[in-house]
Amino acid sequence: MYSLSMISSRRAHSRVAWAVLLASAALLRGAEIFHVATYNVENYVDAAGSRPPKPAAAKAAIRESIRALRPDVLALQEIGSTNALLELRAALKAEGLDFPHWEHVAGFDTNIYVAVLSRFPIVARRPHSRESFLLHGRRFRVSRGFAEVDIQAAPKYSFTLIAAHLKSRRPIAEADEAEMREQEALILRGIIDARLRVNPDANLVVLGDLNDVKDSRSTRIIIGRGRGALTDTRPAERNGDNQPSAVPGYGPRNITWTHFYGKEDTYSRIDYILLSRGMAREWNTNGTFVLMLPNWGVASDHRPIVASFFAEER
Repeated sequence: MYSLSMISSRRAHSRVAWAVLLASAALLRGAEIFHVATYNVENYVDAAGSRPPKPAAAKAAIRESIRALRPDVLALQEIGSTNALLELRAALKAEGLDFPHWEHVAGFDTNIYVAVLSRFPIVARRPHSRESFLLHGRRFRVSRGFAEVDIQAAPKYSFTLIAAHLKSRRPIAEADEAEMREQEALILRGIIDARLRVNPDANLVVLGDLNDVKDSRSTRIIIGRGRGALTDTRPAERNGDNQPSAVPGYGPRNITWTHFYGKEDTYSRIDYILLSRGMAREWNTNGTFVLMLPNWGVASDHRPIVASFFAEER
């Protein structure tokens, strides 16, 4: 038989256990989840540029895609001037999606740029707009530059975002496009390494249109190796495909393509969200995907991707 003191002790232990469980559940509920997306909006330029302005139907389709994702932070590639960015920002706000904070970075290309829209405060900006490299004795500038911003996602949680748009696969007369992309990738990797040298556990998101597949030399340079390697979030369609590949060492055969290249009539994954090891600890894998909408191509030749995170150090 149990004594009265034994029963009281067991009840006390039980109350403590329940209190711990409830506290843990409260902590899980209290960890805010935020979403980071990237989208190449295919020549979202205004009339001031040398390219034709984006048609109204295409702009509306882009806004539909962004509203479907509801990102807290959105990196954009192939956006036009600041006028084009602010026009998109205003149109999204009128439709219920407000991004009070923004960054626009110019590179050597004077038609299209990289930009960031954010619901959260941007607390630091380090634009990379004049980086250059030597290739076969000739000096080249990084076409679109790199946007680098520090974002305060919660009172006690911040992260660094670097948005990129590397040289396209379209051939040019001046140099080999793959070699140019590799040189741009080396510069970007240098920026990443500089941040991780200061703090190997830094919260870092590197994202955008890298314009090549995962096994290409330029993409492998950016992902890196060893302790500084970045995690590839590999967003996929939410279409029910979840079975592993039958080939050892290969990823699952779900649908991950993000870009249609009309010249080759091919679909490939060239848009990425990559994470430092510090940021990967907060990654919410269930909130990471490629957006799948009917008539997606009205908006752009790219599909947007999104990843989500817990706004607390883990």
